[in-house]
Amino acid sequence: MPGYRPEPDRDSREWWERVARREFAVQECDACGTLRFPPRAFCAACRTEGWTWREMTPEGKVESWIVSRQPFVPGAREPYLVVMVRLKAVPGCLVYGNWRAARQPEAGERVRGVFTQVDEELTLLDWMPESFSSIHSGENPPAG
Repeated sequence: MPGYRPEPDRDSREWWERVARREFAVQECDACGTLRFPPRAFCAACRTEGWTWREMTPEGKVESWIVSRQPFVPGAREPYLVVMVRLKAVPGCLVYGNWRAARQPEAGERVRGVFTQVDEELTLLDWMPESFSSIHSGENPPAG
């Protein structure tokens, strides 16, 4: 399949496994309680290594977006929108994903994460307007 496929590493492997199960989680430092994303080995606040995964609802506000004309993600059609979302529960964290609406996003717009199954091995976290997601199931069919 053409395009870039995310390759989980030591820090992100469990996050990708959770996304495949349609779970959204961030790391919580065992020492100081700081929530963080993306996953990493050390807490930026206290520099300790211990953490646990904290499951939460994937929701936030649109910070910014780009129009991509390069198909980096399998199944993406050109052009497509990629949004940068500031998490509601973790304001210091930004998450990126494809935009799942027929219109452009708006700065500050409330959004909710949805899981898109690209194929048997890859599920992505994408974003749609909060008002739209309350009407729909929150699940997207396989891309492609």
